[in-house]
Order: sequence, then C-alpha cells, then structure tokens
Amino acid sequence: MTLSLFQGFGVELEYMVVAEGSLDVMPIVDELFLQYAGSYVSDIERGPLSWSNELVAHVVELKTTMPVGTLDGVAAAFQRDVQEINRLLAGSDARLLPTGMHPWMDPSKETRLWPHDNDAIYKAFDRVFGCSGHGWSNLQSAHLNLPFANDAEFGKLHAAIRLILPLIPALSASTPFMDGKLGGALDQRLAVYRTNSKRIPSVCGRVIPEPVYTRATYERDLLGRIYADIAPLDPEGILQDEFLNARGAIARFGRGSIEIRIIDTQECPAADLAIIALVVTTLEDLVAERWSTGREQAGWPTERLADLYDRVVAEGDLAVIDDPEYLRTFGLGVEKATAAEVWHAILELVVGAPRLQQHLPALSILTQGGPLARRIVRRTGQKPKREKLHEVYSELSQCLSQGRMLSAS
Repeated sequence: MTLSLFQGFGVELEYMVVAEGSLDVMPIVDELFLQYAGSYVSDIERGPLSWSNELVAHVVELKTTMPVGTLDGVAAAFQRDVQEINRLLAGSDARLLPTGMHPWMDPSKETRLWPHDNDAIYKAFDRVFGCSGHGWSNLQSAHLNLPFANDAEFGKLHAAIRLILPLIPALSASTPFMDGKLGGALDQRLAVYRTNSKRIPSVCGRVIPEPVYTRATYERDLLGRIYADIAPLDPEGILQDEFLNARGAIARFGRGSIEIRIIDTQECPAADLAIIALVVTTLEDLVAERWSTGREQAGWPTERLADLYDRVVAEGDLAVIDDPEYLRTFGLGVEKATAAEVWHAILELVVGAPRLQQHLPALSILTQGGPLARRIVRRTGQKPKREKLHEVYSELSQCLSQGRMLSAS
C-alpha cells in the first residue's frame, strides 16, 4: 500500500551487546538469534516489531515490522522487546548497552563482521572501506523512515528534511567519548561518520543531501555519481544500491520513503521516540509551509546547511546559529540563537500537537538538561578514569532496561 506524507512511520533502534560485568562488546548476536529461533537467521519477526542483525556481530537492531500509523505506544513496544532481549542475554552474562557509540571499544581489535546471511555485502563494504573502524563497527543510531507517494511529495519532504538535519544533533547527541576519552565533538559518532567513506567521498558527501527534488534527478545526479565512483572497486555491482548512499538522509525509492540516519540512539526508547516525535511534528509544519514557503526551503544550498550541521555536531546544543535567514525558516525572528534556544522556540510553537503530548516530560529533559551527551559528561567530568566511565555507562544500561532517562545532574 502506498502511503502519503506522514501517514506512516518506520522506526529502527540499534543497541550493543556487552558483557554484564565489564561492559566490553560481545559479538554474540548470532547466538542470541540461534537461541530464540533455533537457527542462524538474520531477521526475527515478532508481530509489531522485528529483530535484525547489522554489519557487526555485537549490534542488534529492533525495528517496526511494518510502518505504523501512529507513534503512540511505539516506545512501549520497543521497551518490551529490550527487556526480552536482556532476559535472553542474561544466560550469557550479557546485556544491551545504549547510546550511539561504545566509549572504549577498540574496533581494530574487537570487530567481528556478521558471518551469516548478507555476508557478501558486508565483505564488499569491508574490502572497499575497511569496516574495522569507529565509523563502521562502533556506531548505533535511530533511523526514522517517512513515506512519500509521488515525486511532488518526495520533493516537499526532501526539502524539509534537508533543513532540519543541522539541528538534530543538538537534541540527539549521545556520544561524547571515543577510545576511552572525550572526542573532539559532542556528537563524536557523527564526527567520525562523515569520514568513514573517505576513500570514495561522494558516498557521504557533506552528509546534508544535495538539493534534488525528483526521483529522476536524484538517481541521475546523486546515486549515479556514487555508483560510477565505486564501480572500479565494486566490479560485481554488489554495493551499487540505494543503501550505499551514506548521507544523513537517504531516499529509498523502492520503499517510497526517506530514511533519516543521524539520530544517535538514546538511553531508552522513550527518549528516542520523544526526539522522533518532535522531528516529525516540525517536519510536518515545514511541509505545510507554516513558517516558510516550499520554494524558500528548496533553495538552500548544501554547503550552507552543511556548515551549520558541522557546527552543531561539534558543539551540540550550545552551537550558535548566526544565520537569521535560516532561523526565519523555522519562524524565529532573531539574528542568532544557540541550537538549544532554537529547539526551545520550535517546541513552544508546536507544543499543542497531539502526537507530542505523551513525550513532553522527555522533551523537557532534552531541552532543559541538554542532549544525553551533555548529561553524560556532567556525570563523568572531562577526564574520567575507566572506573568512572564504567560507572556511568552501567547506569545507562540500567536506564535502558528500566525505561528511564538519565537525569540532568
């Protein structure tokens, strides 16, 4: 069935499997699936939600089996499956760990690619890009899939998504640590993400997609360039598919949707769905031209948006947005504002939306206490020892199992 704008939502959340005591990564997702299904499968359908493997064997993905017509109740469904997976993992002295990045994993030593179904694709990625690195084997994200029914809807949705991408890390950054110490960005996962395909720069571009608003131009100008660039390294064409595109939002024409990929996994599904609900509500108002026209939205050049995005990846909620034209696009009549202030203002404009009501407590923590990365650093300090990191990330694992957010202090 073809869905039009905002008639359905696909949500995917990724988690690490770690040892119960040490919190070191454990590449046993295949054994988890064997325990549940009786064979080495790549997907397990459990009614509203399904479980899937990812590139590496220590990451499990939970996702809506089919697009859902409402976000109500989705967080609770994910929470139930998190608890079920933790119950199964307990027999292996393992548990799930949230956030978008393991704080001390050494991917050069600890990466184990998924060895079962789809392994030809994973081996091809590894051969071309080398997947034993943070941007490949140490990242967990929440993906949001939004439908479109035709070219006109695709163009409107793509223009709006391009505009909101620079602001998302101010809400969702959850990865301040890498290699056991603070990284150079508040959202270190995204800082690494933009370099993980540097061998073929067109695969990721500037993360912000180019201003193309029809399927024909997208496939010719964007995907066509990527496929041509990788062809000498992928003579069998294994990777020449829509999934190769690594921008922060990618068109999935085969599904009739655009997938937003830059949201870091949070400490519990309630936090993930609060961010997703606010992003969806803001996009809906952009598409409806509440604050700016479609022509104005479509005209934004990639480089200008990418510069804002890079700033927010580095500084998160404290990044200063000093482009008044960009701020006016969201209905803000100021010359400059921090990214946190922008989200405060947007939330005030959309707070009455029905889909936000159950998420207001979580959004209050996110907009007042800061993104999870900011709250983590408040707990750990700037130069924590491994023991302190272990203490805080143990609490984050408890937050996941209990379905609660990390407090702001």
